[in-house]
Amino acid sequence: MKDSKSINIPDSSEEPMLLVVGRSTQDSRLDKYLHGRFAQYSRVLIQKQIDAGFVKVNGKKVKPSFKVSYGDKIEITLPPPPSKEITPEDIPLNIIYEDDDIIVLNKPVNIIVHPAKGNLTGTLVNALSFYSDKLSSGLGEFRPGVVHRLDRNTTGVMVVTKNEIAQWKIAKQFEKRQTHKEYLAIVHGTPQLSADKISAPLGKHPIVREKHAIRPEIGRESVTFYEVLEEFRGFSLMKMMPKTGRTHQIRVHLSYIKHPIVGDEIYGGKLVYPWQIKNDAPALEDPVISRPALHALRLEFTHPSTGKLVSFEAPVPDDMQNLLKMLRQFRKK
Repeated sequence: MKDSKSINIPDSSEEPMLLVVGRSTQDSRLDKYLHGRFAQYSRVLIQKQIDAGFVKVNGKKVKPSFKVSYGDKIEITLPPPPSKEITPEDIPLNIIYEDDDIIVLNKPVNIIVHPAKGNLTGTLVNALSFYSDKLSSGLGEFRPGVVHRLDRNTTGVMVVTKNEIAQWKIAKQFEKRQTHKEYLAIVHGTPQLSADKISAPLGKHPIVREKHAIRPEIGRESVTFYEVLEEFRGFSLMKMMPKTGRTHQIRVHLSYIKHPIVGDEIYGGKLVYPWQIKNDAPALEDPVISRPALHALRLEFTHPSTGKLVSFEAPVPDDMQNLLKMLRQFRKK
């Protein structure tokens, strides 16, 4: 049997497959070798299959670290591959602009961009799959059309692509930092400088899986520019302009300079109640905003077909508008 990167996976998880290691493979770890042959499966899953005895080399059970060599016969049993089908769902979309190449959306609050473990439905991609049968392959599984993302509770402007050329051209612009992004954030306190640059490397939090953190030794370069637009007693409205696109970048950077976003409890922000803004006695009230007060206001990029610079803006959502109205009424300096 020839060494090949693509193998037909049997439908039945009980049917073993036989692989013969080719001449090009020498002293490669078994788990790494199999992951290269079956890229649709995670390396962790393959290691579990080996540990459970569903993989044998020359008729013997081995460890994931076993080094395979030319001529080794590998028997392997794998479960059915994960489904890549997206379930179309009739979820309303707020479309700002659309043509043959792109769809520009105003993403609402409390919606995940694409399906992932534990969230296979109810996502923006499920909605897009219902709306259009013309979407690019996207950057990764379960991500048709997706070239960038916003956090679940971040609202605002997003672009998705409808063909492979548009995807490649726009994704390259994000990768090379040739797009211009502007966000609005309502934060606790007011920075000393009315405009500045935050440069602090980001990486996964060392303890809390869902968080990211400033990681000077191992983090990736992360740069955000900011400008204070309005000052209030105890709060500020800020314009954030990230040059890089790391996960949770704006949220972590604002927390890092001791001005976390209102409502961003993960990164030090607090929920704010009407009685607090008014300096009234404590009362049983709902918070003015129940999510991080962060909105993707504007996105600029070069259109993939026309070559012209295009700019799209999403109106500030009602919950942030309401918070600003109260701050202007009761917390004006």
